Formats: sequence, C-alpha cells, structure tokens
Amino acid sequence: MLVFACTRWPGLMPPNFSAAYALTFCAGVYFGKRMAWFLPLSVLLFTDGALNIHYGQPFRPYQLFTYVGYIGLIGIGRCLGPNASAPKLLMGSLFGAILFYLVTNTAAWFFNPFRNPEYTRDLMGWIIALTKGTANWPDTWVFFRNTLTSSGLFTALFVGTMKLAESPEEEESLDTEAERPAETPA
Repeated sequence: MLVFACTRWPGLMPPNFSAAYALTFCAGVYFGKRMAWFLPLSVLLFTDGALNIHYGQPFRPYQLFTYVGYIGLIGIGRCLGPNASAPKLLMGSLFGAILFYLVTNTAAWFFNPFRNPEYTRDLMGWIIALTKGTANWPDTWVFFRNTLTSSGLFTALFVGTMKLAESPEEEESLDTEAERPAETPA
C-alpha cells in the first residue's frame, strides 16, 4: 500500500501512470469481501487528501466520480475472482481502465462547463473532453494512454506474482475438486 501511495505523488511518475487502477482491480480479485473495498478506497481517500493539500485545492464534488470508477474496478475484479486465468484478469483490468477513463472524463465534461467553457454541452464538447481536455494540461488521450499502460503493467506484475506464488498442491487440490462428482444428499 505504501508503494501504491507513492506512485500517486506528483512528478514521481508520468501523469495518470499509477498502480491505483491495478491495485483496486486486484484488491477485488484477491482480497476478502470487506478488505477489497475498505483498504484500497481508504488509501485512495488518504492520498487524494494529500494531493488536494499539495495543490491547494479543496475536494470537489466531481471527484466522487473517480471513486465510482475505482468501485467499478473493484467490482470487475470481484466478478472475475482469483481462479480466472492471467490473460482474463489482464483483459478485465484493461476493460476497467477504459470504463474508468469514460466515467471520469464524462464527469469532467458534465461538470466543467460551469467553470470552464472549453467543454460545451453537446457531442463535440464530450469528444473534446475525451481527447483534448482543457488548456494548460496534456491532452486527455495522454492520460488515457498512461492509465492503460500502468493498469496493464501493474496488473501483470500483481497477477503474475500471485499466480507464481500459488503452490502446486493448491492447484492439484483445485483440479481434484473439479473432477470429483457432486455429492447427493442422503
């Protein structure tokens, strides 16, 4: 969790290149019911608070949509579970990163016209929110590229580590349980 928190610090990594997406997804895959939700979301709240202080900005209501995206990542991980294959988990993580991008940039498009006239309330404004973004920031496709890259890289590292850590005995017991016929009640 400490390494994860450090990957969010400004200037340490490229913009939106973070373990956040992979960690929330993998928490859904590998952590227990309560811990899957509590641990990553509490670390995200803490680091977001630190980032808001660093940038001198208050918490804004549209930031809640980032948590909707993170909750979606955890949910996708919960649906797939630890028995899913590594390629399936990687694809789930990338799918979650795409949904995260769409949710957060759609929220920016919806809320920014009140503060920023660069996003109009039409299809063209939404497309600008998804591709160009606002002035004084990199294009949003750069953030998206970094989100996909970091999500894929960190998920591959986390999942690869977990798959390699599985003992052969665990795999054998799972295989024999799958081969055993279902017991019928007496």
